[in-house]
Amino acid sequence: MNQPLTIAVLAGTTRAQRQSIKAAHYIAHFGQQLENVEIIFVDPTEFYFPGDGNDPEGKDSRYSDITAKADAFFVITPEYNHSFPGTLKRMLDSELHNYNHKPVAFAGVSNGNWGGVRAIEALVPAVRETGLIVMSWDVYFPYIQNIFDENGVMHDEHKERYDAQVGKLYTELLWFADMLKTARQKM
Repeated sequence: MNQPLTIAVLAGTTRAQRQSIKAAHYIAHFGQQLENVEIIFVDPTEFYFPGDGNDPEGKDSRYSDITAKADAFFVITPEYNHSFPGTLKRMLDSELHNYNHKPVAFAGVSNGNWGGVRAIEALVPAVRETGLIVMSWDVYFPYIQNIFDENGVMHDEHKERYDAQVGKLYTELLWFADMLKTARQKM
């Protein structure tokens, strides 16, 4: 990597009681420690997406700027009713052109033992349609309430495991981001 890579870390819900924000902050902070990487944290509570779809009047220009600048995405999604939140779908639907030929990694979150796996399974077909390149594996945070304390600090007994998993996924994401950025520049 010659140039810094920009990774947009997307928190996937606006829900007031969202526990997934703890995993999203952890993943963003982890990425900020990586060399030659710029992290842009995207909290959907700070954006406005009127209507549905990819129409110009349905975009938030601040989010459009982020997706245009990003070389890759790391999406953290909670699992709601065996799927992903509508907020995340709305974000993904708004920027089809800016997602094309960029990689995306997923982290799933749940209060139970599934860890968001069903949300990610539901998310993959929708994301592929946007032109994003899905990484071959994911990170899961089952029983999120037991992994982080009420302030969002990861309990020590989980740190080694998640540092290894998230580090490995960032390595793959950055490899694809660098390769695809080079290819997009030649188009």
